[in-house]
Amino acid sequence: MSDAWAARTGLTAILITVPELAAYTDRWRSVSRSTARPQVPLTELIPPHVTVLVPWVAEPTDADVARLRSAVSSVEPFELSFPSAGQFPNGTAWLRPEPFDTVRSLLHTVFEAFPECPPYGGEFPDAHPHLTISSSSQGGPAVVAEANAALAATPAPSVQLTELGLWREDADGVWQQFGAVPLGSATA
Repeated sequence: MSDAWAARTGLTAILITVPELAAYTDRWRSVSRSTARPQVPLTELIPPHVTVLVPWVAEPTDADVARLRSAVSSVEPFELSFPSAGQFPNGTAWLRPEPFDTVRSLLHTVFEAFPECPPYGGEFPDAHPHLTISSSSQGGPAVVAEANAALAATPAPSVQLTELGLWREDADGVWQQFGAVPLGSATA
């Protein structure tokens, strides 16, 4: 797992952003650093999110946005919760989005709409939906145990997922939202 694709700048992404979870997840994200940008805490790079597709098209056009809108027009908004934590083999700790199968299906719908944009540059073709709380260099079983204890004591807030955010990374590695596409047949 090289994460070579993540070392590039100027990437675009389709994300499920959940800024409502920032107060809950900052205890871990504020002390964790991205492997690609180790000098900056995760909280300063991007809000809490579940990655749908990264890298997306380099310069999204109106046609790309329309293709995404069409792809998710049959996916109705739904409630999203994060009831448990886990860890990838590389040490990255995360919160699991539920309903997991619905989120995974949403990701695959987007993947099918953009076959020229393999998830994570093709490094992880069967992407596992997650909200990163601690990167591989600071993750581990202790963070997962702490997160699961915190979730058992006080669950993370649930959110209504109504749209997918369109994001771009700047030269400093900070992500900015530049658009959104609604789920379902609603228009934005």
